[in-house]
Amino acid sequence: MTTANLKVQGMSCNHCVNSVEGAVQKLGAAGKVNLSAGSVAVEYDESKVTLDTIKAAIEDQGYDVVG
Repeated sequence: MTTANLKVQGMSCNHCVNSVEGAVQKLGAAGKVNLSAGSVAVEYDESKVTLDTIKAAIEDQGYDVVG
């Protein structure tokens, strides 16, 4: 498993947490949002999903991945 910590702008509430974590989970990865830090820790299998795909899924929810 590979891990990454992504900076995400625009998250402010539990709905945001559920949207982002749900989008990551649908890809077969695990995501844990830290609202106060504005970040998402993701764990994924590189043979099944790419980091770019995870970033795109988060951005499709209306948030900006900045790092």
